Amino acid sequence: MDHSPPAPIESLSFEAALKELEQIVGRLESGDTPLDDAIALYERGSALRGHCAQRLDAAQARIESIRLGSDGAPAGTKPFDPAPTDDR
Repeated sequence: MDHSPPAPIESLSFEAALKELEQIVGRLESGDTPLDDAIALYERGSALRGHCAQRLDAAQARIESIRLGSDGAPAGTKPFDPAPTDDR
């Protein structure tokens, strides 16, 4: 088992943070973790969840959709809008 200190959450990529969060959930669900360790894991897991949400929000803000002109060719871009639209 690796006893090195965990990486600072701010430095983790989305994928690394999600992987660590999944490992924490597994350890907590196993029921074999002492109470003090479980509390520390829960706190880190909560911080990791917030970090993942923040990274997803930032990625969503960068997503752009291609706007097509009447001829079907790309006419430009517009910011990503997560709200569903009915363009029928």
